[in-house]
Amino acid sequence: MLSLLFMGFALTMLTAAFYDTATMTIPNWISGVLILLFVAVAPLSGMGWHEIGLHVLVGIGALALTVTMFALNWIGGGDAKLFAAAALWMGWPDVLMFAAYAAIAGGVLTIVLLLARKYPMPSHLESWKWSARLLKDGGDVPYGIGICAGALLAFPETSLFLTASAAG
Repeated sequence: MLSLLFMGFALTMLTAAFYDTATMTIPNWISGVLILLFVAVAPLSGMGWHEIGLHVLVGIGALALTVTMFALNWIGGGDAKLFAAAALWMGWPDVLMFAAYAAIAGGVLTIVLLLARKYPMPSHLESWKWSARLLKDGGDVPYGIGICAGALLAFPETSLFLTASAAG
């Protein structure tokens, strides 16, 4: 059962990256699904109330930080909610590795897009709205991709994943 819920986490993160790439938005339901999946995972993984509480505090702290970043116009609102929902899964101190992976992946993505935007778009991509928006000079960066990459890289190293995997 836990492995299905873990797969649900990964698929939901990939869905967020897909939506952000295609539309430059991350629907609220994606963050909601991540929260609901965590609510199902927590008791099945053998976490105690103290550990569940720490995970919730990490999620709330991440939301406070990312909402501030949104208010400063550094990230989008969907990115803020997605990061916080994924941080809920990471807990403390694993959220730090998640944040580092997400920052590195987002930085690489930004550099690749900045470089790609210096060249004319291939004609066969011009008719696709998502690619035109993605490669538009001065356009936004779908940071949900970086958040997804960070989450998928960090999660197998978290105490939640390692403890649940060892328990079997």
